[in-house]
Amino acid sequence: MTMPADRLTTLEIRIAEQENTIEELSRQIAEQWKVIERQQKKLDALTHRFLALEEQTAPAHEATKPPHW
Repeated sequence: MTMPADRLTTLEIRIAEQENTIEELSRQIAEQWKVIERQQKKLDALTHRFLALEEQTAPAHEATKPPHW
């Protein structure tokens, strides 16, 4: 039969391990959020560059009806 003190010690150990796990997961989430923010900034910059290049290479002529209309 397990003594109440042993059960209490076991629960305290479990709680300490869970607190460590929660802290580690929190650090990982914070780091992943930083990575996501950097990637979003890069994506925004690339989108802006792509749209600028698309504007430069787009034909500048106006749409007119063909002569047979």
